[in-house]
Amino acid sequence: MKEAILYEKLDDHYVRCHLCAHRCRIAPARVGICGIRENRRGTLYTLVHGISIAESVDPIEKKPLFHVYPGSKSYSIATVGCNFRCEFCQNHDISQIPHREGKIIGRSSMPEEIIERALKTGSKTIAYTYTEPTIFLEYALDIGKMAHEKGIKNIFVTNGFMTGEALDAAAPWLDGANVDLKSFRDGFYRKYCGGRLQPVLDSLKKMKDLGIWVEVTTLVIPTLNDGEKELRDIARYIYSLGPETPWHISRFHPQYRMQNLPPTPLATIHMAAEIGRETGLRYVYTGNVPGDERESTYCSNCGRLLIKRHGFNVEEIDLRGSKCPACKTPLDGILETHGGT
Repeated sequence: MKEAILYEKLDDHYVRCHLCAHRCRIAPARVGICGIRENRRGTLYTLVHGISIAESVDPIEKKPLFHVYPGSKSYSIATVGCNFRCEFCQNHDISQIPHREGKIIGRSSMPEEIIERALKTGSKTIAYTYTEPTIFLEYALDIGKMAHEKGIKNIFVTNGFMTGEALDAAAPWLDGANVDLKSFRDGFYRKYCGGRLQPVLDSLKKMKDLGIWVEVTTLVIPTLNDGEKELRDIARYIYSLGPETPWHISRFHPQYRMQNLPPTPLATIHMAAEIGRETGLRYVYTGNVPGDERESTYCSNCGRLLIKRHGFNVEEIDLRGSKCPACKTPLDGILETHGGT
């Protein structure tokens, strides 16, 4: 255990957590909505510091982050727990353990060990992913500071339901984030995720203001968030963050508690991608559609193919430094300078 950050002590040994937008008021001997922050006699503790449930070396494209060292490795870690209850969660087997089983599980994995393994695997980034990284911010913070000292960048794959205070604490070492914008309707967030929309929108804007590189993912689910108007609303909001913000439009497949819905039709995915381009976004991608041409990155000015992808694999990178070799337009993101391949 480690004492939590970003909380206040209240009367009668209650505490208020200020890490995520639920801002849980937690009674003594109880945990917050995330399941991994416990009030013990008026002091709030994180129960997962140094305890990982998953560690893996992934392609950065799997996050997905297409504009952070394309083609590189990312050392990916998670603890149990989540502050959402998404009915379509693809990692429910680990994110919901504290709620389903009432316990914390994982293996001891200290920050310095994470850094050592990231370096040995040649990973250019550490990704805090699989479950919601906001809830294990103390652990991520300790790792992230060490990572920067070793020249490794840090990225969040997040639902965006954190507080401004949490982002202020993360900003000095958090380089990039892929944020799920699951819907543009508050009712969707409340019914299917156990959250709210506005805090996610606030987080996206604040990340951009703090200089954190942001990419956005929307899982398009048939009948629930696949309407043209809603997709246009999402695209317009992302554009308001900056036209350089990539939008990943991901195809839904039945999973967890949503087994009754069919996979998203490809026509719907392509419609959403066209909406993104019409809105003025420079980079619009399709996800869960291996082989689709929209997996690749094209120059926002002349349309030249710059990064060819198939699924999570980068097959070709054609850049000069970080610019298009044809028209010299810079490619937005966190990129290495190289001579191209």
